[in-house]
Amino acid sequence: MNKSTTKNHYVNNEELYKAMVEYKKQVNGAKKKNKNPPRVTDYIGECIMKIATHLAYKPNFSNYTFREEMICDGIENCLQYINNFDPEKSKNPFAYFTQIIYFAFIRRIQKEKKYLYTKYAAINRANVEHETADLQHQDKDIQYRDNIQYGEWSQEQMHEFMSEFEKKNKKKKVKKVKRATV
Repeated sequence: MNKSTTKNHYVNNEELYKAMVEYKKQVNGAKKKNKNPPRVTDYIGECIMKIATHLAYKPNFSNYTFREEMICDGIENCLQYINNFDPEKSKNPFAYFTQIIYFAFIRRIQKEKKYLYTKYAAINRANVEHETADLQHQDKDIQYRDNIQYGEWSQEQMHEFMSEFEKKNKKKKVKKVKRATV
């Protein structure tokens, strides 16, 4: 046997599919008896966690400081939409959960960027107000302001981030207006 056929995957899609079929049977049985759906099995939960963790280490997600929050969002969304998986339509629960987690990551990144923009805008306003209110200590303020680092970003990087964020939001608003008028 060559190496490619014996490759181990961190989640076995066939086993996950079998576990999902069994879980769906239990969910349907509980619905018929008007009971709450059963708890997700440890195996399914472990698979979801592995998928989320491995996806978070892909290059397009790996450098974010809020990676743990992304993983938690992905797991939460999978558990929220686990009952929407239909084994009759798809035999690939791995792809189903990966897609859910991927979009949860994207939403978390957008939330964090919005939070960061708000934070930097507040810092920027505070600096402007501070500078205009205290002109007596202008030399000290300039030196202080030049030495400030916002997290790992310089003041120039912060302003660049804010202007890019504002441009993207403006484009989104224009698209919404265009869709509304069509």
